[in-house]
Amino acid sequence: MNLRHTLEIAPDHPAFDGHFPGTPILPGAVLLDEALRFIEVDLALDLTRWQIATAKFLERVRPGDTLTVEHSGPANGLVRFTVRIAHRAGVATPGVATPGVAKPALWGTLLAMRAAGESDA
Repeated sequence: MNLRHTLEIAPDHPAFDGHFPGTPILPGAVLLDEALRFIEVDLALDLTRWQIATAKFLERVRPGDTLTVEHSGPANGLVRFTVRIAHRAGVATPGVATPGVAKPALWGTLLAMRAAGESDA
């Protein structure tokens, strides 16, 4: 991985409301949106023309977690990224983005969240 960012997840992040009561977990769509936001800026890419080829959620992101977002690319047409939780050894989400038409349901959710300000950490 070539580029790295630190992301603080605020304990009162609006995405935790209702996801899940008593055991708040950051929704995967928000986690992907935050990773993609760094990739867009760093690589000057319009990711609305890309799709998530793979992403696996291995660890729960909880209120107050500090994340490290790492990415590289594009290489061989791929952007690889990893989201790590700073105080736990695990990888929260490894993933790969590829050029192509993004899946409308995911991008519609991410773009609506951005418009509503819900993906801001």
